Amino acid sequence: MADNNYKLDTKLIHAGVVPDPTTGAIMTPIYQTSTYVQAAPGDHKGYEYARTQNPTRTVLQNALAAIENGTHGLSFGSGMAATDAVMKLLQPGDEVIVSNDLYGGTYRIMTKVFANYGIRFQFIDMHDAQNINNFITANTKMIWIETPTNPLLNVIDIEACAKIAKANNCLLICDNTFASPYLQTPLDLGADIVLHSATKYLGGHSDVVHGALIVKDAALDEKLRFIQNSCGAVPGPHDCWLVLRGIKTLHVRMQRHCENGEAIAKYLRNHPKVGKVLWVGFEDHPNHAIAKKQMRGYGGMISFTLKDDSMDAALSVLKKTQLFALAESLGGVESLIGHPASMTHGSIPREERIKNGLVDSLIRLSVGIEDISDLIKDLEQAIG
Repeated sequence: MADNNYKLDTKLIHAGVVPDPTTGAIMTPIYQTSTYVQAAPGDHKGYEYARTQNPTRTVLQNALAAIENGTHGLSFGSGMAATDAVMKLLQPGDEVIVSNDLYGGTYRIMTKVFANYGIRFQFIDMHDAQNINNFITANTKMIWIETPTNPLLNVIDIEACAKIAKANNCLLICDNTFASPYLQTPLDLGADIVLHSATKYLGGHSDVVHGALIVKDAALDEKLRFIQNSCGAVPGPHDCWLVLRGIKTLHVRMQRHCENGEAIAKYLRNHPKVGKVLWVGFEDHPNHAIAKKQMRGYGGMISFTLKDDSMDAALSVLKKTQLFALAESLGGVESLIGHPASMTHGSIPREERIKNGLVDSLIRLSVGIEDISDLIKDLEQAIG
């Protein structure tokens, strides 16, 4: 299939997938094998050992590349394994400029693991991308962004960051987990590497842990593929199959996530007991104009505080919801509610969180695809 000849909704269903040549099965088989028989040493059918290659993973990697408008996709055992692989492109003495609002696990691997190997990380405000120029040094090798950010829903100008990265011979890495390729394709805006926790919207059903990287540059792909094979943080074939299955419905799920997200955001903003509501679709969002330019919709991620800005009030809401399940993660068909300060971002020191605006009372919603009236009723009874 010539993937680039089709619209995104069609690519999501068909990209990278061909009927099984042996049986004609329309769904990619799960090749549950650790090794492959060779006719003679080096005489094989393109597969030698499953850490290096697996046919199910190959199909997924091709699909990932197609839906992000890249040329090469790589799958990993988790989003953090994908992050780890990118970090291994660096050398001691290198510096990375990072957006100061980001997933706690990313902060942790940077500050607690790779900082021990002589890599320096600077966490800065990127509301205005030009601020990056104030921190660039001769040792800067990467600029690392999430947009929208987790959990404060800040928006970063990908195209502006890409121009700065290119001018300074740096790689731009964009974590696209919150938006998904349905809403945003960072490679089209100049990013060098797109990263996903495919556990989230790509998988979409809260039943798989998976990570992905997508690039356009063959040399960069070769470096990352060497790390993927050498370090071995690869997914099993069944996990690859689950993500492939999830991708096929990404467009219809994201449409509903966006519809429900907008309705919930507007409901919360008008609630007398709710304080600040963070959602990139509001026209008064600080970088709404950039979101409108680089995104095709605003997603189902929302964070908010209560007017009673206390931990006890927030915990009371977290305990009372029934449809919004209290759990880590996001992006599944079911709605989730979380407390970033103690859950997803608990690894970030409190003083750092507070400085960046992540207060103890902040509540994060991953709005699912249930009936919107039921979701609003659930929040109504929980908030009171």
